Amino acid sequence: MKKRWIGHRRFQHALNFWAVIRVARRALGHPALVVLAAAAFVALAVFGVPFPVVIAAAGLAGLVLNRKLPGLFATGGEKEAPDAAPPVISDDSLHAERLSSRRAGLILVTGLVLWFVPILAVVLWTGPASVLAQQGLFFSGTALVTFGGAYAVLSYVAQQAVEIFHWVTPSEMVRGLALAETTPGPLIMVVQFVAFIGAFRNPGGLDPWAAAFIGSLLTTWVTFVPCFLFIFLGAPYVERLRGNTTVTGILGGITAAVVGVIANLALYFAVHTFFAETSTLAWGPVNLNLPAPGSVNPAALVIAAAAALMIFRFRLSTLRTLGVCAALGLIAGLAGLPLG
Repeated sequence: MKKRWIGHRRFQHALNFWAVIRVARRALGHPALVVLAAAAFVALAVFGVPFPVVIAAAGLAGLVLNRKLPGLFATGGEKEAPDAAPPVISDDSLHAERLSSRRAGLILVTGLVLWFVPILAVVLWTGPASVLAQQGLFFSGTALVTFGGAYAVLSYVAQQAVEIFHWVTPSEMVRGLALAETTPGPLIMVVQFVAFIGAFRNPGGLDPWAAAFIGSLLTTWVTFVPCFLFIFLGAPYVERLRGNTTVTGILGGITAAVVGVIANLALYFAVHTFFAETSTLAWGPVNLNLPAPGSVNPAALVIAAAAALMIFRFRLSTLRTLGVCAALGLIAGLAGLPLG
């Protein structure tokens, strides 16, 4: 299995950079937004600023920019084609429908109960200092700041799971991402892998396999339940917020920052894949993770370069590129080359 994963991991780095480029083309239409994306990258990669802080600052910056530069986040081009089919639900009816405080309250209470009762049960069962309790609370917080999708939030998960909680090693975090890429499920399911490994290694008074199963199940639950809560609670307000310049500015700033966040994710996984050893440079506010030049992995560089060539030059599909990289990883493993 490890021999197959090396190809998936190298392919993943090319895919990360491709994601950065695609998002940047859509989100960075003004020099001010480019600066915002670069600032987010530097804050994460150089100064180790927590992801939620970067998101909050980006939202504030977007709000200010939208007021200083009116029309900065205007989407434009949203008019329907003359021959477009009419919508199933009229836009006018969406705006005219009265909001129900009773409905919103019922959804909020139900969602919070479903969200936090399993966490409370784990805390009462295993104690507030247990790994399971930590995972339930941490991934609940992560679910609240998943702006930009999995590629954005995984850099924050990697930072906390590796450096703060020590649930997994940097190499295992990379393998978890590669494993997630080989499955048809959502990419954010890599957090289940992190929880499984972390709980297995620190089971407390439980059987390691039981702790790992409970940890992965709890993490999946607290990651996805908030998403459904936000959708059901916020859906009636979405159309009403379309013309809200305040919300547009905040979300526009966050979208620009996400480009830098994804770039930081690509850098993190590249460093821990292309190099077997790294060191941390801590100097004042600087917290920089540096690779050891003598620990470079040539096989990893070759496979990553091949993946980039297939994606950017020959425009191969993701599945074909993944298959070729998996084959190259298998060949490298059978040849006895270092797999990282």
